[in-house]
Amino acid sequence: MPFVKEKFIVPKRMPAFLFIMHTFNFTQGGAQRVLAKGRLLIDGISIFNTGESIEGEVEIVYFKPASQGNKPIFQNKNFMVFEKYSGVLVHPNTMSTPYSLLDEIRTVAGNHANAVHRIDMETSGLLLASKNKKSESYLKGSFESRSIKKSYLAWVDGKLTKPFSSSEPIKINSDYSHTKHKVFISKEGKTSHTNFIPLEYNEELDATLVECCPHTGRTHQIRVHLFHAKHPILGDPIYGTTFNTANAYLEGELSPNERMIHMGASRLMLHAQSLRFNFGSKFYIESKSDFKGMKSLICSKKKRVFNRG
Repeated sequence: MPFVKEKFIVPKRMPAFLFIMHTFNFTQGGAQRVLAKGRLLIDGISIFNTGESIEGEVEIVYFKPASQGNKPIFQNKNFMVFEKYSGVLVHPNTMSTPYSLLDEIRTVAGNHANAVHRIDMETSGLLLASKNKKSESYLKGSFESRSIKKSYLAWVDGKLTKPFSSSEPIKINSDYSHTKHKVFISKEGKTSHTNFIPLEYNEELDATLVECCPHTGRTHQIRVHLFHAKHPILGDPIYGTTFNTANAYLEGELSPNERMIHMGASRLMLHAQSLRFNFGSKFYIESKSDFKGMKSLICSKKKRVFNRG
């Protein structure tokens, strides 16, 4: 389990943040955040005072990466690129999360390494991570300025024959009593834009493989734009299904077979395919996964019950 509690001996009295800095090679700010979260304990009691001095036996709760062998497909001294598998979180969402891609990131490059963007848990594909704080700042800034270009692949419900674009503004949902959608199309929302190019239609599945190129980075942008276009992504547990089915999924009450029938696939059929950016040199990195071949995860059109919105 990534978050562990371990005992340490503080040989002589010193500020708690200083001991954490020396022990884990943290910055002062990083050490003080550990204390602010109550992760240093004496006799089982959390110490929150960042200036308090300590001595003797203490316990510290910290992230200890446990690799599962997913190595970066590309790396240099500043950054690395991983293939994230569907079902894997980028960061642990609780201290009891058994595994996330952060385990691999920190295993390769240490405590100062970090993911510089997010991918939904069920989305697979390329994840860019920094190896140090300087490169983290640069890469996050590049995402904010939209100088990093991403492309995705998606298997969607129905037949698409022509490229199209969506510039529908997206708003965060604040009321889940009538819909489980995290975002929705609204004139009050933020500007967003995605280009879509159909690549291949499979008549047996009634599904189209689509290249998706987002020019903005709104939450669930590709998913909600395709849902709005009446071609939701197959396997989407939120967009493209009923309120009751989405709720059953979120409550962990939906069987794998029910998911296949009502959502069209056993997972969200969305894949981060490529990254294009500058970092001293120009980089173009493509996924090595055969996402096109993952159509075997899609339910046949004869069996599936699907809500196109």
